[in-house]
Amino acid sequence: MEVVGILGVVHDEELRVQHHLTLKTIERLIVDFDPDVICGEVLPSSFEKYKKEPANRGYWGEPPSEYYDLIFPLCEEKKIKFVPVDWVELDVWNDFDPLRSYTGPEKERLENELDHWWHKQLAASGKGAIPFNTEAFDHVTRLKYQWLKRLDPKAHAIRWECRHDIMLQRIINAIKDNADARMLCIVGADHNHALYEGLMPLNHIQLIYPLK
Repeated sequence: MEVVGILGVVHDEELRVQHHLTLKTIERLIVDFDPDVICGEVLPSSFEKYKKEPANRGYWGEPPSEYYDLIFPLCEEKKIKFVPVDWVELDVWNDFDPLRSYTGPEKERLENELDHWWHKQLAASGKGAIPFNTEAFDHVTRLKYQWLKRLDPKAHAIRWECRHDIMLQRIINAIKDNADARMLCIVGADHNHALYEGLMPLNHIQLIYPLK
C-alpha cells in the first residue's frame, strides 16, 4: 500500500519565519516522513528547465523559492524522486483574475475583503502542530474560495478547479507509477484541503494529513 502525505507550505521567506514554518522546519518534516517520492507544486516545463540548468529559476516567480532553496537539493542528496504536479497556463493566468470584472471603488472594496480573508487565514494558521496545516486554516480557506467563486465562476474554474483536477491526476499517476512508495505532496497551503478531499476517496492508499 502506498503512503501519501500532504504538507502545506508558504512561498514567502518572511512569512515562513514569522509563522514558524521555516525551511529548517520543512526539512525536518520531510526527513521525518522519509519519502521515496515528492510530488511538488512545480510545472513540468519548469522542472525540465531546472534539470538542464539548475541556476535557471524559471520565470514569473515559478517554481517557488522553497524548491530551489531546499526541496530540489534535498531530493538530490537523499535520492528522492521528484514529480512535478502543478498546472498553470502562465501566458493567460492574469486574464482570469477573479476581480477582472470589477473597477473603481467596488474593486477596491473587494481587494480589501480579499486581504481580510488572508488575515483570517493567518490567524487560523497556528491552531495545530504544523503551521498552515490545520483544520482551522483549511476551513477559512474553503470559505475564501467559495467567496471567490461567487465573484467570477469562470475564473475560479480555471484558476482553481481545473488546476486541482490536473494536479490530483498527476499525483494519482505518480501513485500508480511508484508501487508501495512513501509519497509526500508539498504544495502551497491554500491547496491542502483540495488535495486531501481529492485523495481521500482512494481506499488503496494510506493518506496522512496533517503529518503530525
